[in-house]
Amino acid sequence: MLLAAGCTMLAMPGAFAQEVAAPATVLPANGDEIQQFCTNIADAARDQRYLLQKKDLEKLQAEVDARIAKLEERRAEYEDWLKRRNDFLKQAELGLVDIYKTMKADAAAGQLELVNPAIAAAIVMKLPPRQSSLILSEMSSDKAAVLTNIISSASDSTTSKEPS
Repeated sequence: MLLAAGCTMLAMPGAFAQEVAAPATVLPANGDEIQQFCTNIADAARDQRYLLQKKDLEKLQAEVDARIAKLEERRAEYEDWLKRRNDFLKQAELGLVDIYKTMKADAAAGQLELVNPAIAAAIVMKLPPRQSSLILSEMSSDKAAVLTNIISSASDSTTSKEPS
């Protein structure tokens, strides 16, 4: 009996169907209502566009400012390097070059090994190349390597105080 009742219910097409509400009728909008709606939202849309453009401009300005700051930092670093290089070369011009020009290479090498490496490198750099090479060949290899590194870094414009 239950089986017969279940079959009967399945056979009825609307037994489990849900009632669907009839679609609401859409009233056709006249041209005045559309125009009024567009007029009402035009100011808000324009303001939103201006805000977006302002945000974009502020972002671009921040990027430009960051690039300018980076360039200023690099310029300051280069000026500092140039000042250090010029100071380095001035140390050698204090008459020491003339003294070491007249010395024999082995005596000059012995003396320059005892001097501050930066000053020794400045002196060697100011001497004629032939005499500089003789002096460096008479020095211990460690001291000659230190002087050579200082001389090469003094002429390298990409060298900065802070290796980064």
